[in-house]
Amino acid sequence: MHTSHWRKSSYSGDGSNCIEIATDPTTIHIRDSKRTDDPHLTVAPSTWTTFISYAASPRRTP
Repeated sequence: MHTSHWRKSSYSGDGSNCIEIATDPTTIHIRDSKRTDDPHLTVAPSTWTTFISYAASPRRTP
């Protein structure tokens, strides 16, 4: 897998318990920052955009 560098979220604070992402033109790679040698999740950029939009939207309770 050829990816750019892994980077942590700006919301990760002290750097523990967070995810890291790396991007390619056609994929977003996501991994646990504490388990960098484990398998990681790979999604399309459109899927990542949808997830980020959902995560940033106000929560609605039923």
